[in-house]
Amino acid sequence: MTQLGSGSPGGRGPDPREPGPGLRRTLGTGDAVVIGLGSMVGAGIFAAPGPAARAAGTGLLPALALAAVVAYCNATSSARLAALYPASGGTYVYGRERLGAFWGWLAGWAFVVGKTASCAAMALTAGAYLWPERAHAVAVAAVVALTAVNYGGVRKSAWATRVIVAVVLAVLAAVVVVCLGSGSSGAGGPVVGASAGAGGVLEAAGLLFFAFAGYARIATLGEEVRDPARTIPRAIPLALGIALVVYAAVVVAVLSVLGAEGLGRATAPLADAVRAAGAPALVPVVRAGAAAAALGSLLALVLGVSRTVLAMARDRHLPGALAAVHPRHRVPHRAELAVGAVVAVLAATADVREAVGFSSFGVLLYYAVANASAWTLSPAVRTRLLPAAGLVGCVALAFSLPWTSVAAGAGVIGAGAAVYALRRRAAAR
Repeated sequence: MTQLGSGSPGGRGPDPREPGPGLRRTLGTGDAVVIGLGSMVGAGIFAAPGPAARAAGTGLLPALALAAVVAYCNATSSARLAALYPASGGTYVYGRERLGAFWGWLAGWAFVVGKTASCAAMALTAGAYLWPERAHAVAVAAVVALTAVNYGGVRKSAWATRVIVAVVLAVLAAVVVVCLGSGSSGAGGPVVGASAGAGGVLEAAGLLFFAFAGYARIATLGEEVRDPARTIPRAIPLALGIALVVYAAVVVAVLSVLGAEGLGRATAPLADAVRAAGAPALVPVVRAGAAAAALGSLLALVLGVSRTVLAMARDRHLPGALAAVHPRHRVPHRAELAVGAVVAVLAATADVREAVGFSSFGVLLYYAVANASAWTLSPAVRTRLLPAAGLVGCVALAFSLPWTSVAAGAGVIGAGAAVYALRRRAAAR
């Protein structure tokens, strides 16, 4: 029997017994796809191929394919669950309803801390591309500005994301055309060949998964989507499929010019690729596209994290004041302001390189809970194959990340579990 959370009966939204407005359902399928793409086709594709190539060598494309398979399993599980529980919070709600309160809490905690680190990484990436000497100051300003956009309502966020996605896709298309159409195409060596071994491919897949995880934003907006039982299962795989095609084209194009070794050494892989392809005039455009991508990711990330904070606050796992919904804008304004403040502090103090691995670890555990939740939906073996594959894949990729990321992530997730146990013990008394 399904376990129901205290603040959200049936996982379908705010408790009707509690006063105050709910969130407004204004997003259609197109809006949901754009928000997912704004999270996935972001700064990760401008930065992740370098460290992934160092780990996998010429096994980069198999690593991309493995990351995509795990992401597809996760997306399918998330879509099925979101159709059944169309409430803000995503896997926090699914874990709570299907597995019990502890697993919901753990998923929500993993998502909030992991994606908060992602927010800081995206803000710092934008700062590094726009003004390297003042990267931290630009990052903080970006967080403040985009928190204000989200505060104005989810429709404004969707339209801003639509513009950013269009700009980023145009820049990536230019990179692909220039690299594949240049006389340097093929000079970098084989696109696929001997890799650094299974361990390297797994580590690279874990790093590349960072760029695929944005479809969760669609599920966390379940309370603001029109006809969620139909819209979310359509939007998630569509956004994921578009992102995979874009990533594969970009990786093939860049590998054809730089090769795996050159790509592994690159600090700005796409900018280095267009320069090597004989188009140095395109480098500033690529830098601007990278900044736009980072800002698009940051916009969607703050949107998703604040909705999970809202859901956890409704269940009193976080301070109840964070569950407030603005009476006019109909957004969780206190949660958005709190998330923005924490991200601003991290953006002022953190290192972007440390944030990526930590975020990947937390998000992979988040999706492990999603797959475990989807496993419980039906006893049929056929419907359990994808959740089982997703669960195994998430755990394998999480523990294949660099050991520093695993240690830091496990420590923070363990601290969250300890906090939950102490709160339960105090409540029992």
